[in-house]
Amino acid sequence: MTRKLPLEGYRILSAEQYGAGPYGTMFLAQMGAEVIKIEPPKAGDTARAVGPHYLRKGESLYFQSFNLNKRSLTLDLNSVEGKQILHRLAASSHAVVNNLRGDLPVKIGLTYAQLKNVNPALVCAHLSAYGRDNERARWPGYDYLMQAEAGWLSLTGEPDAPPTRAGLSLVDFMTGTIMTIGLLGALVDAQRSGVGRDVDVDLLSTAIHQTSYPAVWYLNEGDVTERVERSAHPSVTPSQMFRAADGWVFVMAQLPKFWDVLVDRIGHAELAADRRFGTPADRLANRDVLTVILDGIFSEQPVAHWVERLAGHMPVSPVYGLDQALDNPYLQETGMIDTVSHPDRDALRVLANPIRMDGKRLPNRAAPLLGADSEAVLAEAGFNADEIGSFKAKGVI
Repeated sequence: MTRKLPLEGYRILSAEQYGAGPYGTMFLAQMGAEVIKIEPPKAGDTARAVGPHYLRKGESLYFQSFNLNKRSLTLDLNSVEGKQILHRLAASSHAVVNNLRGDLPVKIGLTYAQLKNVNPALVCAHLSAYGRDNERARWPGYDYLMQAEAGWLSLTGEPDAPPTRAGLSLVDFMTGTIMTIGLLGALVDAQRSGVGRDVDVDLLSTAIHQTSYPAVWYLNEGDVTERVERSAHPSVTPSQMFRAADGWVFVMAQLPKFWDVLVDRIGHAELAADRRFGTPADRLANRDVLTVILDGIFSEQPVAHWVERLAGHMPVSPVYGLDQALDNPYLQETGMIDTVSHPDRDALRVLANPIRMDGKRLPNRAAPLLGADSEAVLAEAGFNADEIGSFKAKGVI
């Protein structure tokens, strides 16, 4: 007998848009929760309009990236009727999520204090740029700004390059994930106690939190971590990119034993006896010299040769372009590329969730068309056909 997904039976309402919030709630949906995505009537989530690739007008591939497995309900949360519908739905839901600007949840009525009378066990999760309780609550904000203010740009790229952001919106993705962790923690407690709460996360706090050990180094020792050539580790070498005959290979001798493996597998055991490289501290002090030597060795053969020599013996990876990374046969072997059916494309290729349950990837279905589930959701909540028709006529849904 196939086991149920762990969140089946849980209902999550989410007034969400763009990337961070939808990314986090997609994990809930993929683990079996009924995630009802609340979108403004007519336009919907702004992510639907993000190009350059579309399935149909107003239905972007970008939107598919963050909204698999969800239902779409169009709802004007600023209207009296919209708030009545929200309360009806919240009464039978387990959580209400939003990723609105910090000052908006209380204005719209999405806080625990405003919803606890309809459902005392409700968890209200808020994801904003800077939080809801400080002077920046009204500030709009995006991932790139957080990377800038949290110091990420000063840690990324080559030392002589301008400040450089990470190539993906990692702050968005991390904040969405952290929001989901907080929501699940509060949900566990609400199931035990019958009392919900507010859960808050913000992009800047997440970006700062991800500075991790360089932050602790600075806060305690005044040590400011700086960029190192070749995307190298700041305190261990060789742990960086090297030039091969046809590209780049990333080699990480993070532990002393891997240094011994490296010099043996590349056929240069004499480096082990070189006093300049005898200890980890020696190798770090002579990083530039060692880089020149290893570049000379690695440049004699293509990337595939070195990966074959080192893989499974020590940490090593080819440095791929995005196309090479996604065409890697290993992803098919591990099931990281999935296919779902969409009204406009029978075989829409998407990424699988990295979580496995009982050894299997979580199931996927395509993200919904705008408002695809509005009438069904309201009917399930007990609204009759005349009421639903009235909501449609007034532009509430």
